Amino acid sequence: MMFAITGITGQVGGATARGLLAAGHNVRAVLRDPKKGSEWVKQGCEVAVAEMTDSAALSGAFSNSEGVFVLIPPVFDPAPGFVEVRCVIAALVEALDLAKPERVVCLSTIGAQSTRANLLNQLGLVEEALSTLGLPIAFLRAAWFMENSAADVRVAMTGA
Repeated sequence: MMFAITGITGQVGGATARGLLAAGHNVRAVLRDPKKGSEWVKQGCEVAVAEMTDSAALSGAFSNSEGVFVLIPPVFDPAPGFVEVRCVIAALVEALDLAKPERVVCLSTIGAQSTRANLLNQLGLVEEALSTLGLPIAFLRAAWFMENSAADVRVAMTGA
């Protein structure tokens, strides 16, 4: 079976894909930029090109998948009402509903449940929408990633 990975060119998506490949699983790299596909083909991945707002392309990328790893692109300066993420959510809901993967894992964030308006609400909206699909889904609410500590460690070691 196949595992479809979005966000594969980043730290988390890339580590997820490499871990699955190392365990002998088939991986489909879901990329927005087709130029980044050759690196993943060399590692043994199948490549699918899909913008995160293109439900038809995403559905094709997710089809025949044992699992889909969803990592939405960050929007650090969203329009009021989170218009950008709502477009991604609509495409994801339609694509996952059509493809019906056996399971879904979605990278979220600690604080996604916050009712106070903030950037984390975007991932809360993703969780809320994907929860309606009736698919087995796990939301990973990460609090911090080790690579984010690199600057802090450097300061601690050098004092500057």
